[in-house]
Amino acid sequence: MKKSIEKLKHFLPLNTIPTRNIRITYNVFWNLILMFLFVGIIGFCFVVGVGAGYFASLVKDEPVRSYEVMKNEIYNYEETSEVYFANNIYLGKLRTDLDREKTTLDKVSSHLVNAIIATEDELFYEHEGIVPKAIMRAVFQEVTNSSTKTGGSTLTQQLIKNQILSNEVSFDRKAKEVLLALRLEKFFKKEEILEIYLNVADLGRNASGRNIAGVQTAAQGIFGINAKDLSIPQAAFIAGLPQSPFGYTPFTNSGQVKENLEPGIERMKTVLMRMYKGGYITKEDYEKAITFDLRKSLTTKKPSSIDQYPWLTFEVEDRAKKILMVKLAENDGYLEEDLKKNKDLYKQYSALADTNLRQNGYRIHTTINKNIYDRMQTVVREYKYYGNDKNETKKDTETGKNITIKEPVEVGAVLIDNKTGKIISFVGGRDHDREQTNHATNALRPNGSTMKPLLVYAPAMEVGAVQPGTVIADTPLSNREYNPKNYGGAYHGLTSARVALQYSYNVPAVKTYYKIMNQNPLSYLEKMGFSSLDKNDVGSPALSLGGMTNGVTVEENVNAFATFANSGKFTDAYMIEKIETSEGKVIYEHKVKQTDVFSPQTAFLTIDMMRDVINKGTAASLNGYMKFHADWAGKTGTGQDYKDAWFVASNPNVTFGTWIGYDKPKPLEVNYKGLSYSKRNIFLWAKLMNTAYDAEPELVAPKERFQMPNGIVKRSYCALTGDLPSPLCEKAGLVASDYFNVKYVPKKVDDSLTSGKFVFVKDRAYAVPPAAPAEFVQEGFIVKRELLQKHNISNLTDLKELLPKTVRWDNLVISDGNEIRDNGANPSQVQGLTANNGKLSWQANGDNDVIGYRIYSTSGNGGYRKIGSIPSSKSLVFPISGTASSYYVVAVDVAGKESAPSTVITYGNVTEKRPIASERAESAKAEQKQPNKQQPENKPVDTKPADTKPENPKPDETKPELQQDKPQDNGNGEQDNTENNTPPSPI
Repeated sequence: MKKSIEKLKHFLPLNTIPTRNIRITYNVFWNLILMFLFVGIIGFCFVVGVGAGYFASLVKDEPVRSYEVMKNEIYNYEETSEVYFANNIYLGKLRTDLDREKTTLDKVSSHLVNAIIATEDELFYEHEGIVPKAIMRAVFQEVTNSSTKTGGSTLTQQLIKNQILSNEVSFDRKAKEVLLALRLEKFFKKEEILEIYLNVADLGRNASGRNIAGVQTAAQGIFGINAKDLSIPQAAFIAGLPQSPFGYTPFTNSGQVKENLEPGIERMKTVLMRMYKGGYITKEDYEKAITFDLRKSLTTKKPSSIDQYPWLTFEVEDRAKKILMVKLAENDGYLEEDLKKNKDLYKQYSALADTNLRQNGYRIHTTINKNIYDRMQTVVREYKYYGNDKNETKKDTETGKNITIKEPVEVGAVLIDNKTGKIISFVGGRDHDREQTNHATNALRPNGSTMKPLLVYAPAMEVGAVQPGTVIADTPLSNREYNPKNYGGAYHGLTSARVALQYSYNVPAVKTYYKIMNQNPLSYLEKMGFSSLDKNDVGSPALSLGGMTNGVTVEENVNAFATFANSGKFTDAYMIEKIETSEGKVIYEHKVKQTDVFSPQTAFLTIDMMRDVINKGTAASLNGYMKFHADWAGKTGTGQDYKDAWFVASNPNVTFGTWIGYDKPKPLEVNYKGLSYSKRNIFLWAKLMNTAYDAEPELVAPKERFQMPNGIVKRSYCALTGDLPSPLCEKAGLVASDYFNVKYVPKKVDDSLTSGKFVFVKDRAYAVPPAAPAEFVQEGFIVKRELLQKHNISNLTDLKELLPKTVRWDNLVISDGNEIRDNGANPSQVQGLTANNGKLSWQANGDNDVIGYRIYSTSGNGGYRKIGSIPSSKSLVFPISGTASSYYVVAVDVAGKESAPSTVITYGNVTEKRPIASERAESAKAEQKQPNKQQPENKPVDTKPADTKPENPKPDETKPELQQDKPQDNGNGEQDNTENNTPPSPI
């Protein structure tokens, strides 16, 4: 071999050294290449290793999320909760910082889907969550601080950024975004990812200036159509918004259309070009779309639910939040009582509930009847009889100075279903823009005399202290620190509990309350939902007249009255029927619970007494205002110094109550446009109920009446004492009748009356003295002295005030059995004798032993003869004929002595002849021998004083709407009235 090579060398041209050099160079070059390649591979692996290590270090704290965890986080976006009237009628959305309405992919226009993909992620259906090339490009641009930033996020990455991570610009966030995007694509289908993105994307503002997110909200808020109906240019415009939502949005934050819409239009054209290049639209579609008139296609501002229904929207929001708060706390093992006791715990769960309410897109179904609610708001706006605005001083928040404003009369009203407690409708006030307080549910005001049936008469009947026919003395309270008066200072004597409630007398109510104060009457209010009672109310007699420390809301007051209409069972009022998720899952549903408060017998008796309040009492004017008939029972009420006016009434279906007053308590005008404050409130109540009747006649005007339960009987009683009537009580005509709980019917027979003869001196009856002229002796029924002692009366004058004005007392007198004594002197001369229109009249004699008067006239022979006599208790008027005569009158005392003749007057043209004492004496002597012709034997006599009139005549029950309704003063100014005013107009 060696020899062969040597031989070959001889044949090589020149020398073999160049060949060897080439080979050496090649080997060196190749080795260098291999070395650089090896170093490059090692370097690349090092860089990749370092990058991977760096990436790992960035995501090392990121937890590995399961499918369920990622699902909850991805779908955890704010969706605005919606509110519904009763019967699933849509009301609107609750207030939130961001409006969003969830939709599904099948309800979105294909144009919008294509526009989003063409603009935001053209490789959406091809990648696995990320596009490496795009990421590298974005990283390089970031590292080199390039002026061109193309971005590297897919729709999946954007979803991760919006729903799980943050908008922070950092490699740390980007690394986590890449990792989570890959994991999300592993768990979810492309259609699911796209649908979620379409619901979470921020899309600027709507025509009302509110921030919006989600394509359905944007389609409605910008163009006034649904997402499935978007045209190509409309879809392109919305698809372009995510890049700069507030830069491209066509609306300002006040809801005005921007003057310059070019940025948004240019962005829309960019999207259209990408759609065209991506093959989603034709050239013809593109050229037509770029001429789209954006300004002309924008929707107009639409009032939100808060604009249309501010009182209702805020009330529902508040109640829903409280419901969710309790539910969330219970899920964590806490009770509602724990929240009430722990302020920090309450604050924590209240905030959590608020977040849930604003983000979870609940569907809140209420009990509110839209038709009735809308009509009531119209009545309140148009009502003309509130009264004048009054000046109020307040501090200007900007200047800090005191300014004077005009404060109007406000109103609150609530309509409740008796059996279920549903709040059918309410009135929160007159103008929410002026005053945001809900006067139906949140304003605390003293409830005046509407407290009487709740705290006084119903509890007293429940424990057997009174019944409707129980006789109560409406006389001044004695030996009590609290001593209220009736309006005007008048008292009404012996009256029944029914009549005391009918006319809202204060003193009988307080006396009745004193009877039961040791039996915890406040427990009845607590059972009926009064939540604002104060410790100072315990043991306070003023509470019986509505003198509360804090007051009560209209809702709670009306809700309590519904107890009577529901056979004594209290059902707590509610406004939210149920709460469900956007998928229809019910997370809360109200359950009706009833609390036994009164027996059915007590409830019915209270209802029956309150019927009289409307039929002939302080609310008698109501009947003239109503356009429909129902079995109503109710109660009026007035706050101290006329500061509040209330009226609450029930029929078998519903209970409705109204309140009027100023926000800062001040007296209502006693009269305005011919109506008292009480009648103005009753008139408003009637107008509101009339409009409710127009909307739902069967609901508010049931044909049936309140049904009397078993255990109630009708019994007669003596109106003097409330005991069973004795024969004398019956003979005197003092028997009345009323309903009684069979357990508490009277069992004792009245023994307060006797009968006999008597004479009257100064309106007092006395035993007949031996010398008393027979012509002035009367016979009738006499009240025993024990009746004075029963009512702590020390004299007969005060006892006269006890006599009820609701029955006739013409044949009844009061006597202590003593004889009247002669003062030893002749009576003084009668004064003031006049003759007019065929009648003589004179003044009462002031002596303390005069029992009657004799009337003399000229006789045919020129002398005088007695022509009549009148007891001092009679009216001092005597009829005379038209024949010309002269007349005089003398007073007669208990011993039969006459006064000197009065001045003689003539009625006609006669010769006056002065009577002589002997003639008068003979005439008087002859008269005493005659039987008493003035009063037939055994016939009751009229004992009313001659010159007095009953202080409180019996009301004209045939015309209750014209009954004088005198305000009743509770000592704190609590008053009721139904004054005789003509209604302003028929309703």
